[in-house]
Amino acid sequence: MVTAQLIETARLDLVPLSVSHAEEMAAVLSDPALHTYIGGTPDTPEALRSRYQRMTAGSPDPAVSWLNWVLRPRGSGLVGTVQATVRGSVAEVAWMVGTPWQGRGFATEAAQGLAGWLFQQPIDAIIAHVHPENRASAAVAAAIGLTPTDEQQDGEIRWCRRR
Repeated sequence: MVTAQLIETARLDLVPLSVSHAEEMAAVLSDPALHTYIGGTPDTPEALRSRYQRMTAGSPDPAVSWLNWVLRPRGSGLVGTVQATVRGSVAEVAWMVGTPWQGRGFATEAAQGLAGWLFQQPIDAIIAHVHPENRASAAVAAAIGLTPTDEQQDGEIRWCRRR
């Protein structure tokens, strides 16, 4: 089983998720535009707290690890999240950066830090699912060495990188 640990990049600390992050993250993720490609609506602080309680409790399947981090630029507040769901030697990753902080390279830097850390674990492949119209997420996936495959899930393209 893999557990989330602090990951440091040039500008960011990827801090393992805590329920105490819910209030600040609700504000960070409050823009409905963030849900354009993933669906749903922004969570209230209460809903996010409940969700974070479930996430930090861990997967009910002992063969699956839920790993979640918040992104904290040094000397600043939170700006987004990265996550990895690990099944066997495969990690499925995702990222989200709040609208005010987009375009600054935070998603790419965080995803690169996460991918580097994952490949120090017993991980043989990293995958991500990216909506075909989400050019920003496709650019992040490419920046961490993932390439698009012919596979799709729920209308999203599967990207993959093997060790």
